[in-house]
Amino acid sequence: MGEASGAPVITVTALCLLDARGHLLLVRKRGTSMFMQPGGKPEPGETPAETGARELSEELGLAVAPEDLTLLGTWRGPAANEVDTLLVATVFLCPLTAEPLPAAEIEELAWLDLGAAGDREDLAPLLTDFVIPHLIAVGNSTP
Repeated sequence: MGEASGAPVITVTALCLLDARGHLLLVRKRGTSMFMQPGGKPEPGETPAETGARELSEELGLAVAPEDLTLLGTWRGPAANEVDTLLVATVFLCPLTAEPLPAAEIEELAWLDLGAAGDREDLAPLLTDFVIPHLIAVGNSTP
């Protein structure tokens, strides 16, 4: 699958928030079974960092400035909840500024021990293919 295949493309910003133990915050959106990072699609004119800050506020009630996000990279791969769809995700490390509370379309929160991620089958491809290996490689340090 890919852009050459004519598959629909979804562009998003995804945020990595780590607690003091180095566990990664995951969310599950209402009506889905896969866990992923908080984040979402940009509004017209938003930068990826601005999208991340807005989505964090809407989904988890957390306030963070776009300039406080640290770019980890951009990933292309299969979307978790949309069949035959390519996801293009700009991924940021984000400071955990308060206790996250599920809001908007978020139905459930979970904290993932990165070392135990291989035991789970309910993780989005972005997590398993990019985020978790990247965070493990860089030592999952918090900003």
